[in-house]
Amino acid sequence: MGLFSADEVQQLAYQVQGASLAISLLVGALIHRGHFCTMGAISDWVVMRDATRLRQWALAVAVATAGFGLMAWLGWISPLNTIYAASQLAWLSALLGGALFGIGMVLASGCSSKSLVRLAAGNLKSLVVLLAMGVSALAAMRGLTAVWRVHGLDTVAIDLPYGPFVGQWLSAFWGLDLRLGLGISAALVSCLLFGWVLNDRRFHTVLNWVTGAGLGVLVLALWWVSGVLGFVPEHPETLEPMFLTTQSGRMEALSFTAPVGYWLDAFLYYSDGSKRLSLGMVTVTGVLVGACLSAVQQGSFRWEGFTDRADLVRHLVGGALMGTGGVLAMGCTLGQGLSGLSTLSLGSLLSVLGIFAGAWAALHWQMREA
Repeated sequence: MGLFSADEVQQLAYQVQGASLAISLLVGALIHRGHFCTMGAISDWVVMRDATRLRQWALAVAVATAGFGLMAWLGWISPLNTIYAASQLAWLSALLGGALFGIGMVLASGCSSKSLVRLAAGNLKSLVVLLAMGVSALAAMRGLTAVWRVHGLDTVAIDLPYGPFVGQWLSAFWGLDLRLGLGISAALVSCLLFGWVLNDRRFHTVLNWVTGAGLGVLVLALWWVSGVLGFVPEHPETLEPMFLTTQSGRMEALSFTAPVGYWLDAFLYYSDGSKRLSLGMVTVTGVLVGACLSAVQQGSFRWEGFTDRADLVRHLVGGALMGTGGVLAMGCTLGQGLSGLSTLSLGSLLSVLGIFAGAWAALHWQMREA
């Protein structure tokens, strides 16, 4: 493919943003109607031993993993071009960040995606959560806590001789072509998850299958938009490959913690001329609008505020922990729990483990205090 002109690149960027907006509108509506919530899924299991929503989440991961592995095997995309590709595994940041995020989402009554959906349905408590999360995320990316992160936690890392993805390790041990290793590892993991999902007959309702499988498909659609539609082999200004509109310049899918921070940054400092609309910022907007339209159409939109001061403090602390933890872990329950896990990133596995551990600990603490 020849060199793109500047006008062609701009038009392609608009196409990427438009497609991302359409996908995220569906994501917002689906999360709202399907009551999809990772914190709620963990809470249901810990409190009531009900794994229905956990199976929704597992189904979404299975579909996203299978599809990503298929696209990688076909050569359409590669996990090496995603934000999860790193030569070292900052295991302490992943585990600690995940744990902080998990604790925060319990205190805030939902993760970053759920907070967006609840705000869209009129819950003003979620507005406070998102503001606190955005401020703490910006601080962890560019402020005082960013200095501590970069020079402290992120330095605690281990080398990954075969790479950061399970498929790379499988290829190395079995002597396989990388694309085949990526495809096989995705097939194995997704089959295990599908098996667990299918094991409970009570899960098999239209709502559960549409919600879980639908979100997995939408994550895949965003990977395609970011990695195929938005890929420019030679950017006319840099003459280097580029994935258009992403904040990192690499492939990205759904993630909300950092993009909420970017929106806050753009709102405060737009006039400096350096701000641009990224894929993550577009998806935040799409989820908000999609969930709001769903709530209005359903007749469930209603204003809701804090009941007392303790409730306010709890949500403020929860939002701040999610912002800091989400940056440390490089993603939220969707950024790592769906987008990251679909690539079978070792860092994503650690981050999700931290999120689940933090949420489990916070839920047990809440039950003891009740």
